[in-house]
Order: sequence, then structure tokens, then C-alpha cells
Amino acid sequence: MITGKTKCIGILGWPVEHSMSPLMQNAAFAANELNYVYIPMPVHPDQLATAISGFKALGFAGANVTIPHKIAVMPYLDELDRSAKMVGAVNTIVAKDNKLYGYNTDAIGFVQPLLKQGVSLTGKNIGLLGAGGAARAVVWGLIEQGVAEITIGVRSIEKARELVDIFSPLVKIQAIQWPSDEFNEKLRYCHVLVNSTPIGMYPHIDTEPPVDWSLFTNRITAYDLIYTPPKTNFLKTAERFNHLIINGAGMLVEQGAAAFTLWTGLPAPVDIMYQALQNTEK
Repeated sequence: MITGKTKCIGILGWPVEHSMSPLMQNAAFAANELNYVYIPMPVHPDQLATAISGFKALGFAGANVTIPHKIAVMPYLDELDRSAKMVGAVNTIVAKDNKLYGYNTDAIGFVQPLLKQGVSLTGKNIGLLGAGGAARAVVWGLIEQGVAEITIGVRSIEKARELVDIFSPLVKIQAIQWPSDEFNEKLRYCHVLVNSTPIGMYPHIDTEPPVDWSLFTNRITAYDLIYTPPKTNFLKTAERFNHLIINGAGMLVEQGAAAFTLWTGLPAPVDIMYQALQNTEK
């Protein structure tokens, strides 16, 4: 029951009608018998500064931040965690002592499904398709796990230049034109292939990234950040070649679980959050 003592958490975005986070987080709060409520907060980009002021004035305990505000919100926060600085975006805000603290849980959200499947990342070679908004969180998560090399396949090398420049002091990383023979040669030696592009996402479910699966002589892990549909053509093809497959649902839940812990100080009921997401897919 919502009372005067209920702590409010929200998600800032434009739009936010499609977000699964309210279902997941409210299920998590209920499972832990916490007097919290999680609500969607559609905020037009022109009103972001006003929304953040109102957020503080109304005494919200925290928030998630989604497109298109993840970068734009940063100047309005009092402090940024290293995760937010390295990813260059904020997806979680914690309000404490009249200050707003910015975090990014996308990197740990990306990594956790791999670790839970028993995929070792230390010293491994990674292929990454695309250099868009999600790619930077993916790269930071991989660096934290001690990977040996990251090769990014992109249509435009220029688009990936900033990403490579930021992280090249920390890991062996390069961007290569994709598709190309040069990129294919790198794929032969990769252990994990990540699709961070929207190719294959609903409603264009009949498409898939141009990957030559015959290149892989060993079993790899194919990871698609897309979760609608649950099994993209990219994953279906990888599965036919007997590779381990992971979709984006795990990243969605795990980044939310990390945010839950930041707000409450408690371990997140991850299984409950997964179940809430699965119930929406039925």
C-alpha cells in the first residue's frame, strides 16, 4: 500500500511507455516487502533540467535514466561514480543527503549473464558488432573482467574512433570495417561475439548481422543485446552451429538488479525480476 512513508523511484525517459523496469522493480520491492514504488516518468528533452529539480524537491529516493537522457542528465548530478565516467552515461541515480549521485549499471548488467553461464572472460578475445550507445558499456564491462583484446566491427570507422581512443590505454582494442576479410580474420580467434546493433530487433525480426559462422573452428559464445524477440536470427544461426547463446534479457534484469542494490542496500531478488520480465512475454 502506498502511504506517506513510501519511497518513490522512477524512470526518466522519452518515451517510457515501453519500459519493463516498473514491472521488474515493483516485483522486487514487493518480494522484499519494501515500502517503495517505481513509476515511469516521461520527460521531454527540453524539460530535463526542470524534471531533475522537481525530482529533488519531491524527495525521490532514486531513478533509472533511459534514452535520450543518459548523457544529458550528467551535468545536473552532484557526483559521478567511476562506472558513469568510464561509460560516459548515467542510467541510475541515487538521492542521498540532498545530493544526486550518478552510476552506470549497464556494464555489470552486461557481464553478469556471461559469468552466470560460466563463460570465462579473462584473457579472452572479443568480437563486438557495432559502436553505438550500448557498445561503450560493453567495452568497459569487458575491460573490468580482464579480456585480452576487443575487435569492433563497424560500418564507419569514424564512428568508433572515440570509443577506441578512450579505452586503448586500458586494453588492446581496434575498430575494423565490417563486413570485410580483415574483420573475418579477427573473428577466427574470438571467444565471444557480441551484437550491439539493432539488426534483428522487432519489428525487423527477419534480418541478422552478416556473420560468416563457418569461420569459427571452436565453440564460442554468441551474445545479442536484443531481447525482443527473445531469440533473434543471429542467435538462431549461432545455435545451429552449436554455439552458446545469450540474449539481452539477462542484461536488462542484471542492470536493474544492480540499481536495486544501490537504492536499497539489499541484494536484489534476481529470480523474481526475471520472472516478472518473462510474464510480460507471454
